[in-house]
Amino acid sequence: MKQPKTAPPFAFDDSLAEYNQSAKTWLSRNASQVRLDGIATSTLIFNANGKVLLVQRASTDSMPNKWEAPGGAVDSEDASILHGAAREMWEESGLVARRFVCRVTLGPGSPDLDIFHNSTRTRCLCRFAFLVEAESCEGVQLDAKEHQAHVWATEEQVREQRQVTMTNSSMQALVLEAFRLRREEQETTA
Repeated sequence: MKQPKTAPPFAFDDSLAEYNQSAKTWLSRNASQVRLDGIATSTLIFNANGKVLLVQRASTDSMPNKWEAPGGAVDSEDASILHGAAREMWEESGLVARRFVCRVTLGPGSPDLDIFHNSTRTRCLCRFAFLVEAESCEGVQLDAKEHQAHVWATEEQVREQRQVTMTNSSMQALVLEAFRLRREEQETTA
């Protein structure tokens, strides 16, 4: 799916200022920590019923028929990591980012960085996941080359993986942590 010609403006929480820089800049500033070839993002989007958007990978793609949050690589053309996440969210779901709420990690006691290799094991990437409010959760549109279905999943569906088998344990951990963070946010604003 083609991105709109002008990226819609989005807001982000002050805690996410570190991600309002290009992937190249972030990688150069953090090169002493770990050698990485790039940055990927995932966006965790909840609808009004408290369900998270998951997309099912195409049967012809790597990890066929598995479920994941919308996301992908931050490109060199992206103004920032957040812009890359918003672009990937749009390309993979047709939804427009309104506000980046917080970063989602693998959960308490887990490493701060979610580092993984691509499917051919030729590149080492770091994934940053974000809890994102969408302009609207209506009208999800998929690129059939990448994804074949979408679902608004409950926490139980993600935890049990009966109807939605996740791409890997890290993706499952990110989605479950997003549910926890969303609950925390709702409790503090209630």
